[in-house]
Amino acid sequence: MEKKTVTVKILGKTREYPMGITYAEIVKEYEGATKYPIVLVMKDGKLRELHKRLKQDGTLEFITTADEIGHKTYKRSAILLLLKALYNVAGHDKIKKAVIHYAVSSGYYVTVDGDVAITEDFLLKVKEYMLELVEKKIPVMKRSVGTDEAISLFHKHKMYDKENLFRYRRVSRVNIYSIEEFEDYFYGFMVHHTGYIKYFDLYPYDDGFVLQLPERKDPEIVPAFEPHQKIFQVQKEANIWGKMMRTETVGDLNNQITHQGANELILIAEALQEGKIAKIADQIVEAGHKKFIMIAGPSSSGKTTFSHRLSIQLSAHGLKPHPIAVDNYFVNREHTPLDEEGNYNFECLEAIDVKQFNNDMNALLRGEEVEIPTYNFKTGKREYKGNFLKLEESDILVIEGIHCLNDKLSETLPKENKFKIYVSALTQLNVDEHNRIPTTDGRLIRRIVRDARTRGTSAKDTIAMWNSVRRGEEANIFPYQESADVMFNSALIYELAVLKIYAEPLLFGISPEEPEYHEAKRLLKFFDYFVGMPGEAVPTNSLLREFIGGGCFDV
Repeated sequence: MEKKTVTVKILGKTREYPMGITYAEIVKEYEGATKYPIVLVMKDGKLRELHKRLKQDGTLEFITTADEIGHKTYKRSAILLLLKALYNVAGHDKIKKAVIHYAVSSGYYVTVDGDVAITEDFLLKVKEYMLELVEKKIPVMKRSVGTDEAISLFHKHKMYDKENLFRYRRVSRVNIYSIEEFEDYFYGFMVHHTGYIKYFDLYPYDDGFVLQLPERKDPEIVPAFEPHQKIFQVQKEANIWGKMMRTETVGDLNNQITHQGANELILIAEALQEGKIAKIADQIVEAGHKKFIMIAGPSSSGKTTFSHRLSIQLSAHGLKPHPIAVDNYFVNREHTPLDEEGNYNFECLEAIDVKQFNNDMNALLRGEEVEIPTYNFKTGKREYKGNFLKLEESDILVIEGIHCLNDKLSETLPKENKFKIYVSALTQLNVDEHNRIPTTDGRLIRRIVRDARTRGTSAKDTIAMWNSVRRGEEANIFPYQESADVMFNSALIYELAVLKIYAEPLLFGISPEEPEYHEAKRLLKFFDYFVGMPGEAVPTNSLLREFIGGGCFDV
């Protein structure tokens, strides 16, 4: 009997393969055809791991470690490899729990609770064992079990965070990954075997260590370890807040919502943020001579609401704050620089009339009256509508813009008169102890909800422009974050449970044939971990109101 074959198009050419061949076998034929290793495939628009089998005709695309999805797959797999080695070297009975926290440098900060000393010698042993596993090319196995069986399994492994998480999942099956006898749950796909995970390093840091990994732009080079101490301390403080509220994982949050109700949690989270804003206002007043409060942060970090709330705190100190949006100093559109694709680049510093901004701010500092412009985004022109301003002794400018931490924006303003604040939404919550929530996911979800409400922008369009937004942040915001006098974390520990209610219908609106569908599907799967919570209990002055609406500020 003739063996059945299937026909697929790969890299522009048509090939025939036996039905049931694994994608790993096909990928092996194409070693060297791509610059970086192929870790996943896309079969007719659907992502597939390499252990899966080819069953139908169609088109096959390769996903490498230089692609966003492939890079995330590599990092996720490196965490599984690390955990396997960590428990093996230390001994399972010595570790109570190992937690993958937030990003540090280009890797992840990890802490170990138990009878383990994190020394350079210990980390060297862990690294050596990881490299042994890489050399052996051990398959990363995947099996699907029922949710009830998974809960029992996690209990047996003392992974109580996962046991708790899956009590709230509505799905009937759970995928478990393993390297040899070590098994764990991960949110997302894995590489085919340990041989792929060649590039990493381990560095002792603070109370734990950092698993340093390659960046997507150069996926076979482990960059130098360069931690940013200021932002690390803000993230560490968020962890302390989470422990204090007994809400460190999504399962903990779901428990709070279902058993205690979320009102108290909301009030505590909001009180902690308000206390932080009040302390920043105290610092500004104590510093003296500050006339320019420069606020910067990435997209959807809540800068506008933060500036309003800070202004209220400054007013309580007897000061008179005036908001200034740097966007009002955009050059006229015909003078706006173009990016590589020929589109207007509104995020580069050259899109701002830096000279006029400095002239106006210096004139205000000298006590002169200045007419502040308003940028008309429809006509692309700067307009003057009689908005005159003159600074008295108690007046202070609260200036907001993506370049506010870059001294080139305010190069002629006296340093002693400037106070710089970096605002970002640094997620306090983990899915579980081994699956973190990327800060960028929280901000993307905020933006999807806000843009649909205020601009009528679809979730599809917001997702489509997100990579461009991220590139602008990498170039214009993140390099300057450590120059801030203070940092403010605008993430709220309960917010994703609220945003779920608003974001899910928008994400369901993206159809399978759209390029943004995979990202929408990933976010919908992510929301499946959360028990949703209505937004009525969110205070009207909350930063979250900037995104869901109903706030007391005009934002």
